[in-house]
Amino acid sequence: MRRAGPRAGAVAAGPVANASAEAVAPPGQQLGAPAAAPAAQALRTEFNFELPRGYVDESGAVHRDGTMRLATGRDELIPLRDMRVQENPAYLSVVLLGRVITRLGTLPMVHDGVVENMFASDVAFLQDFYRQINAEGHTRAGVTCPHCEQPFEVELGGSRLGES
Repeated sequence: MRRAGPRAGAVAAGPVANASAEAVAPPGQQLGAPAAAPAAQALRTEFNFELPRGYVDESGAVHRDGTMRLATGRDELIPLRDMRVQENPAYLSVVLLGRVITRLGTLPMVHDGVVENMFASDVAFLQDFYRQINAEGHTRAGVTCPHCEQPFEVELGGSRLGES
C-alpha cells in the first residue's frame, strides 16, 4: 500500500489554534508571535570522507574526497526493485551507495556505475562509512590498540586510513 501526503484541501490532524478575539498571549509575548524554542543542535545530514585508494576516472584522474548524505527509507527501498539487485543481491550496496554519495572529487555526478568501478577496498570503506553514519549517527569507530590493548575511537570521516 502506498501512502501519500495530505491531499489539497485536506485538514491536518492534531491541535488547531483558535485565533479568536478572546485569545490571550502569555506574559512578555505578543499574540501570534512564535514561542522561543530551546536551542537545539542542528541535524547533520552530510558527511565528508576520503577514500583509501580513490576512484580512477576514464581520463586517469584519481578522486578521493567526497560527501555522503544520510539515507532515507526510499533510498533503501528503491534498489530492491532494480533488476540487477533482484538477480544478484550483492549488487544492493552498489546501487545504494550510488544514491547516497553526493560528491566525489571533481566528478559532475556520482551513480552506481561509478561505484561498481571502484576498487574493492574503497567500496568496503564506503559500506562501513554508510553503516556508521546511518546506524550509529556518527563517523567514529571504536578500536583497540594491538600493542597495549587499550580501547579508543578513531574518526572515519574526512581522514585517510591509518592517520589521525
